[in-house]
Amino acid sequence: MKTVLLSAPYMIPYVERFRPVFSHYGLNLIVPEVLERMEEDHLLQHAGQFDGAICGDDRYTAKVMEACQPRLKVISKWGTGIDSLDQKAAARWGIQIRNTPNAFTLPVSDSVLGYMLAFARRQPWMDAEMKAGNWEKLMGRSLSECTLGVIGVGNVGKAVLRRARAFGMRLLGNDIRPIEPDFIVEQGVEMVSLAVLMAQSDFISVNCDLNPTSYHLINDASLANVKRGAVLINTARGPIVEEAALVRALQDGRLGGAGMDVFEVEPLPLDSALRQMSQVMLAPHNSNSSPSAWERVHWNTIRNLLLGLEINCEDLDEVRASLS
Repeated sequence: MKTVLLSAPYMIPYVERFRPVFSHYGLNLIVPEVLERMEEDHLLQHAGQFDGAICGDDRYTAKVMEACQPRLKVISKWGTGIDSLDQKAAARWGIQIRNTPNAFTLPVSDSVLGYMLAFARRQPWMDAEMKAGNWEKLMGRSLSECTLGVIGVGNVGKAVLRRARAFGMRLLGNDIRPIEPDFIVEQGVEMVSLAVLMAQSDFISVNCDLNPTSYHLINDASLANVKRGAVLINTARGPIVEEAALVRALQDGRLGGAGMDVFEVEPLPLDSALRQMSQVMLAPHNSNSSPSAWERVHWNTIRNLLLGLEINCEDLDEVRASLS
């Protein structure tokens, strides 16, 4: 009987619901206590005990991959981003990495628009003034008066641009790969360099993957080009933005605000300067929240695990239906 390490924090609260599914396919479960992710030392405690894994943003380093040999065959990522998994080490040891692309396009892109509307219309700040006993009319803007720059025109970036187009915004895009000409023409997107995007955008939305080319892409040098008063929104991956540089840009007024769902260190440290800034909106890596999206990812992640373990799962939909 094969064993699975289930450490995805979004699945653990519902593990009893899925336990019959794993039993149906002859799989034992190891379910550790997980707050946000499993770090290397925590994973090493279980090394060699499991044949497959369902993980969140766990740190599957080369050391962990090697320690899990020869048993580990597949890591099924709950969600899309696989930057926490050492892909070169996985290839070296023949470990499959499977994920669920395009999993959270709708809720994440909605979150970006939510941040833009909040900053443009000043609603959170007027609410705070009213509750403090003040009658303060803060100047807002229509999104149609603003330019949006999207860094990373993939699935989420495209969805953000489509939504922003409906508000009449001027649209700029930046990506390291060519973007489909029909999308650019149909949505009226102007593809520009990062420097131009930073200089002309009122809102800058980070929607690229975390990879060696995007690590600390937003830093002192790129922020030096920013349009004064612009708002930076990051719903992608924390390390794309160098937080020390972000704090400096906010403190000196180059940036007028920031909407941050992800951070270099998660959970965000209690002593982070971002927590003290009234012009910053913070969220706990939660822009993917959506019951229907989560449900799809739960089952796709299980399917990916079974396929990686070479288990016939043609009846998975029937098993799922039997549980409802």
